Order: sequence, then C-alpha cells, then structure tokens
Amino acid sequence: CVTLDVQAACRDTTVTQELLKEGFHRDLLVKVELGEDAGGCAVAAQVRLPPGIYVDPYELATLQQHNLTKAVLFPDAIDVEAPQYLARDLVLLLFLERDARCSRCFRAAVPVHARYHRPAEGTQEALVLLESPEVLLCCCHSEI
Repeated sequence: CVTLDVQAACRDTTVTQELLKEGFHRDLLVKVELGEDAGGCAVAAQVRLPPGIYVDPYELATLQQHNLTKAVLFPDAIDVEAPQYLARDLVLLLFLERDARCSRCFRAAVPVHARYHRPAEGTQEALVLLESPEVLLCCCHSEI
C-alpha cells in the first residue's frame, strides 16, 4: 500500500472492545472496521491493561502454540498472583484476523483475568477502566 491508501483506510475507522463472560475469567474482544479495504496490510491493536486485569503469559503461550491467537505481552514476565495494588500496567499487542464476511473488518479475542483489589467496606465491586486501543497498520509487502 502507498501512504495515501493507508490514510484512506484509517479515516472513518471504528474500534470496539468488549469484555465477554462474567467474573474473574473473561475474554477481551477487539474489533476494527477500517474506513476502506487496506489490501494485504496487517492490523494490530495495542491495548494498555490497567493493574486490575492481566493476560496470563503461560495461557497466551499455549494459545499461540495452537495458532489460536497472535499477541505480544510487555512485560512478558508477570506475577499472576499479585493483587491489583501491587501490579503494574501491561501492554498487549494483539494481531487481528480478517473477518471472512467483511474485507475491512478485523477481530481478535484474548483471555483476561481480574486481580483481587483492596478490601472495601460496603461494596462488592471494583471498577477497572480500559482505555481505547491504538490501531496499528503494517503495509510492508516485502519478503521479511
């Protein structure tokens, strides 16, 4: 793709993310609909995960071995036992697959887990805010 094609694809792009299921073990679904078809470009979403949720690196490695997801986690060493108030933000680079029904649509899902928060009086819920993901396009059609 030439630069003009990428700019056209990025215009009017829609990005949505949903947390599926209930409880401490959920799936994060990220969907991207580009403004127009970006040809053979690869699409990824960079998601910042706050300390209240995490991706288990061992689970992610298993999913990748079975070709069920493509993702990179920063940092890659995570204390899955740590409570929210001792954890740090994580960055997940999630590579999206093209939706067979829509040439401009991409999606991917990854399991996420909630962390324990500090005990609080009078409430049974904790709020975890997810920022909007950044969409990255790679239109490098080389052999690399």
